[in-house]
Amino acid sequence: MRHAVIMAGGSGTRLWPLSRKLRPKQLLRLFDGQSLLQLARRRLDGLFTPDCVWVITSAHYLDQVAAELPDVPRANLIGEPMGRDTANAIGLAANLLARRDPDATMAVFTADHIITPADRFAAAIRTGLEAAEAHPDSLVTFGITPRSPHTGYGYIRRGEAVGPQAYRAAEFKEKPTRDVAEAYLRSGEHYWNSGMFAWRVSAILAELTRQLPDNARELAEIAANWDRWAGTPELARRFEQLRKISIDYGVMEHAQSVLLVEMDCDWKDLGSWLAVASTRQPDAQGNVAVASRSLVLDGRDNVVVTDSGHLIVILGASDLVVVHSDDATLVCRKDQVERIKDVVGRVVGTFGPKFE
Repeated sequence: MRHAVIMAGGSGTRLWPLSRKLRPKQLLRLFDGQSLLQLARRRLDGLFTPDCVWVITSAHYLDQVAAELPDVPRANLIGEPMGRDTANAIGLAANLLARRDPDATMAVFTADHIITPADRFAAAIRTGLEAAEAHPDSLVTFGITPRSPHTGYGYIRRGEAVGPQAYRAAEFKEKPTRDVAEAYLRSGEHYWNSGMFAWRVSAILAELTRQLPDNARELAEIAANWDRWAGTPELARRFEQLRKISIDYGVMEHAQSVLLVEMDCDWKDLGSWLAVASTRQPDAQGNVAVASRSLVLDGRDNVVVTDSGHLIVILGASDLVVVHSDDATLVCRKDQVERIKDVVGRVVGTFGPKFE
């Protein structure tokens, strides 16, 4: 059968002070009353039945995730005791899925993106699943058709075609310089690395064993004892011993066979408040409100965010990001948003873990 695994474990520090250690960005209901996790789940409608949808997240978030996704069986929610990056998250999910369905086809999705339109997304996923089933020893990655020479994303170069919208993946490239990214865009052969995948469970487990043998052995043992160890200090001890590494560095870049499926969608990585603001229509002065009550007077190009009814007023100021939570307020210039992640460390060091 076909199964979907949503990765939803990140904390989203750059969306502080709304995104916090115990309330991460994928659970913030900032998108017409819905969270990013709910949107990720909704995108899978018609592709996977609810009993074949899995979520891997922090153990701290399990109750919140269950409340967000009532149609997903609680047994399909996997709680990691600590984050050890995406290779281990995917490896654990694959091992647990293999216990239930050894012949499964597994697709992996992220929970921190806006992807539209839904029909093109679904068509690409179906193509990827079919490619994974037609090439059972291959790993399939989804490449987003680039809209700009973005320097913050990884890129994948396509090789020869193996089917409609499916190619050999010829090369992975990490975040390029502006000149290189512009050349990639002109070439028409490069795609943004989406972090979404499809494969037979047996194929990903074989690559993990070949490339990360120590992690693969430990993850297999963890999965075999999951019912006994979940939520215990023993699970935390085992996780702590895992080498922390991403799926791209740990597996994809050196896998024996990788296929690339084109996804021609509008894909927004919501890793900053400016990215969140890009999902809303600005007013005539360029101000964006992700808030039910806000007012900007004599100001331009501001971003105002709150998930409560708290009123925010900006008077005579421009190019600001103002974010209000129930116990903290951030005010910064738009050109300083990349510093938020570092500032959180200062805040926690000064005022304590409550604000993490």
